[in-house]
Amino acid sequence: MKSTLLWIATVLFTLAIAYYQKTTGPTYPVRDTISLLEQEIKFKLLRSYNSGLDMPISIEAADPNIIGEIKFKRSKSHDDWTKKPLTRDGILLSTTMPSQPPAGKIIYEVYLGTNLGNLKSLTEEPVIARYKGAVPAYFLIPHILFMFLAMLFASRTGIEAIIDGPKIATQTQITALLLLVGGMILGPIVQKFAFGAYWTGWPFGYDLTDNKTLIAMIFWGIAFWRTRRDPVSRIWPIVAVFVLFAIYLIPHSVLGSEIDYTKLPNP
Repeated sequence: MKSTLLWIATVLFTLAIAYYQKTTGPTYPVRDTISLLEQEIKFKLLRSYNSGLDMPISIEAADPNIIGEIKFKRSKSHDDWTKKPLTRDGILLSTTMPSQPPAGKIIYEVYLGTNLGNLKSLTEEPVIARYKGAVPAYFLIPHILFMFLAMLFASRTGIEAIIDGPKIATQTQITALLLLVGGMILGPIVQKFAFGAYWTGWPFGYDLTDNKTLIAMIFWGIAFWRTRRDPVSRIWPIVAVFVLFAIYLIPHSVLGSEIDYTKLPNP
């Protein structure tokens, strides 16, 4: 009964961390509601899209008096702003933005109003969307699964170490192996498909996701080694747990791969 309750608490805690990671990262869509002509208009503005496809912008606004416009340009570029009207089709106002290569970003703002003279931006700041290559599901799904299981077993390892339970070594070693497969093997493969490079963290670059994974792996590698030598060792498993969850509090994909168009020749 005690073990079951501990696992339930572990699952709930892990789900909370996973939700936080998903919703705080720079690729999570911007969602909000505005009031216009006594209507509540909900909108979702994408911040990630597959390269090779034009990114859609679509907003439901039933009143035909509502019009819209979008302005955009490539992020980190010397481009001038491009403006496009939102086209009405029934209750939808929509348009698209041009695709970019993997790691290319577009900065954009969407405006709604009743005439061109009173259009207002839906957001306080422009939205940045990053394009990525399509990742095959047979790599992406195992990567996500292994990383979730690594979080799950890390949580359970922390509890086991704090209560000085009998399975510290087993759970520490399972966590380390899950992180190795999910983060250090499948992670670079996913990144290669998405952004064209297996590794852009230290010592080759500053990709925060890669560097976070490397730091976590170092600490879990030490914890793995210590519990192999001393199965009741508690210090390094606890340290590794705190390091991993401190890292997970940093939103996913911050300082990720991106193209600096100012350093490229003009198309």
